[in-house]
Amino acid sequence: MPKPTPLHSEHLVDGGRMVDFAGWELPLHFGSQLQEHRAVRERAGLFDVSHMTVTRLAGPNAREFLRELLSGDVDRIADDGGALYGCLLNDAGGILDDLIVYRWAPDEYLAVSNAATRAKVAAWFKEHAIRWNLAPIMADDLAMIAVQGPMARELALPALPAALATAAAGLRPFQAVRGGGIQVGCTGYTGEDGYEIILPAAAAPSLWRRLRQDIPACGLAARDSLRLEAGLRLYGGDMNDTTTPAETGLQWTCDLRAAERDFIGRRTVEDQRDHGARWELAGVVLEDKGMLRSGQTVTIPGLGSGTITSGGFSPALDRSIGFARLPTGATRTGRGTVQIRDQSKPVTIGSTRFLKR
Repeated sequence: MPKPTPLHSEHLVDGGRMVDFAGWELPLHFGSQLQEHRAVRERAGLFDVSHMTVTRLAGPNAREFLRELLSGDVDRIADDGGALYGCLLNDAGGILDDLIVYRWAPDEYLAVSNAATRAKVAAWFKEHAIRWNLAPIMADDLAMIAVQGPMARELALPALPAALATAAAGLRPFQAVRGGGIQVGCTGYTGEDGYEIILPAAAAPSLWRRLRQDIPACGLAARDSLRLEAGLRLYGGDMNDTTTPAETGLQWTCDLRAAERDFIGRRTVEDQRDHGARWELAGVVLEDKGMLRSGQTVTIPGLGSGTITSGGFSPALDRSIGFARLPTGATRTGRGTVQIRDQSKPVTIGSTRFLKR
């Protein structure tokens, strides 16, 4: 079962606030969301992301199991230590979760999925693993620390064992190395360079304290505004098990090249590729004062209306931004209005990626 994470409790300062998140006790911020956001964009920030669900998948049939369950094809991971971002789809093509899968051998993988979907993903894995004689193991003995920002590498590497630091220094995005029970992956949820470090839970507090000497700790609030600026989706808001990859802007995660790979949800993916989807996920910029929040109605002249799925303030743009699920074709119009309380305010409709790195 999820448990309170031990890494940050002694570091809450200047009014830092704790919140419940999917059964975990996590920091919303350590004093100032704005300062934490800017630290990541300008230098580096430190995140305790031990709430993420890590699942070990190992056995002779692990590859075929993942080729059936994932929207992406693990055969496209060129080398051991490579990673793939993709979706778990249900039979109707709805997204059960989005996750990253690391390959360590043709029959050994590590999957990192969301905390809020823990029970659902565990049940889905178990249901389908039976046919492949596979026993997925949720790794509750592991913790996860992220270091993100333009200076993340140079600040994080001295805290790692020397051989591991040397191997991690030259990693490209979606590559990982491991040694001494620690995995270092060049992945993240902020749009910046950096690492996600998976290690034994017992060793995590020591590494956290070492990194904390040079890197400010950041909470959930900054993580959310950073991922929003970078165009990264949030499960449960921007996507769920009733929305498809095409309706979430994630059709690129669906690999249809191997005709014999009949992954779960493929028929819906192919149908929407050929005939289009009803909805698209678009980026929304508020042109006036106010704040975009999930649930607000966005109207596109001539097309109809949709809903804000994520919203907040962008420090980089100095205005409110968000994602909205809108009628297909809305992005091409470029304009719309959003209803904020009793006022209709103009918005610009465009790409979901507000910052390009």
